[in-house]
Amino acid sequence: MTLTLVIGSKNYSSWSLRPWLAMKQFGLQFQEICIPLDSQEFSSKIRQYSPSGKVPVLLHDTQTVWDSLAICEYLAEEFPHMHWWSKNKAAKAFARSISAEMHSGFQNLRQNMPMNCRARHPGKGMALGVQKDIDRVTDIWRECRQKFGANGNMLFGDFSIADAMFAPLALRFVTYDVQLDAISQDYVKAILSLPAIQEWIKAAETESEIISNYEF
Repeated sequence: MTLTLVIGSKNYSSWSLRPWLAMKQFGLQFQEICIPLDSQEFSSKIRQYSPSGKVPVLLHDTQTVWDSLAICEYLAEEFPHMHWWSKNKAAKAFARSISAEMHSGFQNLRQNMPMNCRARHPGKGMALGVQKDIDRVTDIWRECRQKFGANGNMLFGDFSIADAMFAPLALRFVTYDVQLDAISQDYVKAILSLPAIQEWIKAAETESEIISNYEF
């Protein structure tokens, strides 16, 4: 079974990072196709793979799956022996809820603090509504760690899809030097310590693409 993940620029594409990180963490072997987000050919190239015209896209033999959360859920069904979600029923329900909230929410934070792995913009991006989004994120992180995180340093102890969904925010908080409580800061450090995240960041640093809307 051949797995291919089509992604955008690693420096900027938070949606691409999510399934990529999950696949790396669970040890799946996959091919990677990277299409620079700001290239003139992006629209035509991505349409070869994605009916939505967006990244990421998973190609699995004859199956095409697009959207980060859909890809992770698909992989959880295809490889059920891997613990993509917590075994605990309450933790799993909570993890799915916060992953869906991440998927659909935090628009002020997304728009004003775009992911930019290479950059450091301390104090930037604190527009109206951003602090409210940050507070909600850190509330989620603290509740997860306090209720379900006793057996490891991820949100639910062991790495899960929920960590993949929130990992881009950890990178954003580093870029914009967001001040965090101790539990949230420890979680950011734990995400940054993942070898797969370090691999992603190193690759992002080698990219030459610059998207002006993502820079200050």
